[in-house]
Amino acid sequence: MNAPARILVVEDEALVAFALEEMLMDFGYAVVGPAPSVDSAMKLLSAEKIDAAILDVNLGGESIEPVAGALAAVDVPFVFTTGYTNASALPQGFKDRPALNKPYQPEALRDAVARLLG
Repeated sequence: MNAPARILVVEDEALVAFALEEMLMDFGYAVVGPAPSVDSAMKLLSAEKIDAAILDVNLGGESIEPVAGALAAVDVPFVFTTGYTNASALPQGFKDRPALNKPYQPEALRDAVARLLG
């Protein structure tokens, strides 16, 4: 049997991160993190094998852009998550990337991750 895909979760709100982790595990994925900050996400990136990532656009005012750039540099697919409703919330240079709106709909999350790994 193949090992489950490893999904990095970068989310600063503990309850949201916990719910996301639960849903991903229910879908059969292994969760890396959750990382509540850019610094912790970058440490996980350098230490862990990552197959895909879910990135909160706003980490308590900290831009997710360095993490997105690091993932893009090594061809790891990712999806942004945001409570905002328009693409202007996405970091410059990444507006073409997929985004999921919070609160998460389980089916939308499952489909987004499946597309990343597809």
